[in-house]
Amino acid sequence: MHRWGGAGLVVRAGSASVADMHPPLIVTRDELLLDELLRLAAAAGVTPEVVPDSTAAMRAWAGAPLVLVGIDVAADLARLQPARRDGVHLVALGAVPHEAFRTALDLGAEDVADVAQAEAWVVELLGDIEETAAPGRLIGVIGGSGGAGATTLACALAQVAGRDGGSVVVDLDHLGPGADAVLGIDAGLGVRWDGLIQTVGRVSARSLREALPKRQRTGVLTFGPTTVTAPPPFAARQALDAAQRGHRVVVVDLPRRVDPLVEEVVPRCDLLVVVVRPSVVGVASAQRLVSRLDAASLGVVVRGQGIPPGDVGRILGQRILASMPDQRGVGEAIDLGAGPVRSGRGPLARAARSILYDAPAAASA
Repeated sequence: MHRWGGAGLVVRAGSASVADMHPPLIVTRDELLLDELLRLAAAAGVTPEVVPDSTAAMRAWAGAPLVLVGIDVAADLARLQPARRDGVHLVALGAVPHEAFRTALDLGAEDVADVAQAEAWVVELLGDIEETAAPGRLIGVIGGSGGAGATTLACALAQVAGRDGGSVVVDLDHLGPGADAVLGIDAGLGVRWDGLIQTVGRVSARSLREALPKRQRTGVLTFGPTTVTAPPPFAARQALDAAQRGHRVVVVDLPRRVDPLVEEVVPRCDLLVVVVRPSVVGVASAQRLVSRLDAASLGVVVRGQGIPPGDVGRILGQRILASMPDQRGVGEAIDLGAGPVRSGRGPLARAARSILYDAPAAASA
């Protein structure tokens, strides 16, 4: 398989619900290629729509979540100049002729693959379609000042969300404590950033979800103990894309800085949560940070006692999502490997529920 445009990890095929989704589209007159693609589609558990020519392909082009175009009809289809879209792949059975690469560029295809050499890739590509129901909600968490407890809150959000469906913490702070340690699954087997960045080719949403260390329905993507650098922005973007397609809620633990990585992730968040200590120093620090964050929807969580939450909100010019006192026993729970939320009754759990279930209404008000 041949790819261009960066080391992408996943192709995002759409956001329609599974019930409303059109089938994947196969465009080819090559009977041998078609037989092989139908076999792989059956292995993935999907039933594609098959059309033999470019004219028929144009009618289904926009609605299909995924398009596999045989090289036998690719040139004809490219001449019709269909609208550029994601999820288009040029496929062959056997050696790929050199001119196919020029055709793929004209067609806007993301890659060219010899199906005989990329069976597993095709099955994952087709299998991911069932996971392209509305992408999971992406919540970023960042500390307004040092020691605000952003990682603890991020893990608490994932724990609470995981009780209602699949959730994952994506840890982007390579100098932090490690979200896996906070969740008590640091000894768990699974892929971490070190291995994911080294992966060649495509990683599907399903593969990512199944490969992560997890407890029950909450997974974590974090760093190995010897990691010295954060992932590059393109890797974070693609991993988050895969995580959203495979989980109901994705919580990102962001480092407290504004750099290309944070600038890549923050605008993608459905909600950015800034955790603020209500002291003069904590609020002043948060004010500087908030002024530099380009977030579509931002809210504040006040942690601890001090300046009243309403005053914190007015100073920062942001809405207060939750206010909570410091909760005794959180450190002990983390040390025991239980994660920050041991029950649903504490301030941390209540704040997490408020963010998860009340913040959307506040955001749209």
